[in-house]
Amino acid sequence: MPIATPEVYNEMLDRAKAGKFAYPAINVTSSQTLHAALRGFAEAESDGIVQISTGGAEFLGGQHSKDMVTGAVALAEFAHIVAAKYDVNVALHTDHCPKDKLDGYVRPLIAVSEERVKAGRNPLFQSHMWDGSAETLADNLAIAQELLPRAAAAKIILEVEITPTGGEEDGVSHEINDELYTTVDDALRTAEALGLGEKGRYLLAASFGNVHGVYKPGNVVLRPELLKDLQQGVGEKYGKASPFDFVFHGGSGSTAEEIATALENGVVKMNLDTDTQYAFTRPVAAHMFQNYDGVLKVDGEVGNKKTYDPRTWGKLAEASMAARVVEACANLRSTGTKIK
Repeated sequence: MPIATPEVYNEMLDRAKAGKFAYPAINVTSSQTLHAALRGFAEAESDGIVQISTGGAEFLGGQHSKDMVTGAVALAEFAHIVAAKYDVNVALHTDHCPKDKLDGYVRPLIAVSEERVKAGRNPLFQSHMWDGSAETLADNLAIAQELLPRAAAAKIILEVEITPTGGEEDGVSHEINDELYTTVDDALRTAEALGLGEKGRYLLAASFGNVHGVYKPGNVVLRPELLKDLQQGVGEKYGKASPFDFVFHGGSGSTAEEIATALENGVVKMNLDTDTQYAFTRPVAAHMFQNYDGVLKVDGEVGNKKTYDPRTWGKLAEASMAARVVEACANLRSTGTKIK
């Protein structure tokens, strides 16, 4: 199937909300990790989301120029071609973009899709994230108010993060403290500023103790039941049951119970990066250790081309990461739910 159209993407999110499951959103940094994500979704018979962070886009742009827009556009165009060979629907998304990178990332990418839509085509990306969690909520929502109508006109869904996720990702960091919990007042202010779909659809990354990366038990206290309070608090005021489409950030290492509670309370998208990075790298490390005398020209020898050929260890990496994506689909209950 091709990359999801705007209509299919909206259907995907609606199905997830109604069925109380979520799509894994897999960060990719190369054509190979893209194939691993697509393969995992196909093997799980699940639709899914592939996303590119600012750091991932800079890496994809090449170390000569490190241009984020070039990197993101190049991989998205590649994805539009190769995804057609996988029997699932996949949406393309850009992850975490802070204020100082909007002009070098999200705004130009929206402009690319605006031109495509004007020409009668679908947008290049199906959704973009504005991460204003480092700003005051007032400033955060003001920028979201500027971006939302542009995104909606280009048939793009906006993701907003209204309060911090702990830890560090691509140079944006927040302490692990009590600020990592979104309040009902935060949610009400968001609904007042952005509406509940009538001004354009958006995904909401609310905080319930989320932290990027993996931490030992006890270091992070997740409270996914908080999402129910946000849904009820806003829903009661606006007369709309379960008004938000939530995103689960910092999901690597979460327990099955925490994930299940989040799904019951409106999470439709869960980001995975740390776990899939490790899954990709672990078999490569094993291959290098087990075949060190083949991948290295030790003591003047010539090594073994079959062991240092990137295709040899690359296939292992792709298979391992794809298996982790299959596991994520099972955890998020999206296995077997692809739109036929």
